[in-house]
Amino acid sequence: MYILLMGPPGAGKGTQAEKLIREYGIPQISTGDMFRAAVKSGTALGKEAKSYMDKGALVPDSVTVGIVKERLAQDDCKKGWILDGFPRTTAQASALDAILHDLGIQLTAVLDFNVNRDDLVKRVSGRLVCRQCGASFHKEFRPPKQEGVCDNCGGELYQRTDDNEVTVRERLAVYDTSTKPLIDYYKVSGRYYEINGDQSMDKVFADVQAALKKASE
Repeated sequence: MYILLMGPPGAGKGTQAEKLIREYGIPQISTGDMFRAAVKSGTALGKEAKSYMDKGALVPDSVTVGIVKERLAQDDCKKGWILDGFPRTTAQASALDAILHDLGIQLTAVLDFNVNRDDLVKRVSGRLVCRQCGASFHKEFRPPKQEGVCDNCGGELYQRTDDNEVTVRERLAVYDTSTKPLIDYYKVSGRYYEINGDQSMDKVFADVQAALKKASE
C-alpha cells in the first residue's frame, strides 16, 4: 500500500495513520521526519536543507524532492508507506510522480479527510501537547487523567501558540486556497478518495479501508 494523506490541520490524519500502521505494517513518513532524519544522518541533501532551516528560510523544492526520494528508497518502504505533508503543490506532486516512476512504484490512493470547518477549529484550538514526549491530548475530546499532566510520561501539557481560533481559521483559509489545485491534480489521476472526517474514528477508518480496497481492485 502506497498511501498519500491529505487534509487540513485537525482533520484526524494522525489518528488514521496510526490505524493504518497497525493494519498494514508500513511506516508513516512526514516531511518533518524526513528533514530531521536527513540532517541527523549528515547526508549531502541533509546538510543543504539544514543551511536553509538554520536561516529560517523555506527549503527549496529541489532539496525537498531529493530528500523524499532518498527516504522512499529505504528498505522499510519496500512494502509500502503512508506519506503525510508532501506534496503541497502541483509542482511537488509532479516531482513525486517522477520519483515513484523511478522507484517502480504506483500510488495506491490519495485519501483526503474532509471535516466541517467549525468542528476543525474546535478540534485544533482545544489541542494539548506534552513538552516531554510530544503526545497529543484534547481539552474536550481526549482530556488527560490529570489536568496539565501527560498520561504517558508525566510531562507538562501545553497549548501551542498557533492553536487559537483566529490563527486556526487563517491556517484553514490558506490551506483551502493552496490545496485546491492539488485536489484537482489527483482527481484527474483517478486515485483520489474524499473521506468524511465528521464521523467516529472507527467509521472513518472503515471508509478508509473501503477506499483502499476499491483502489486496489
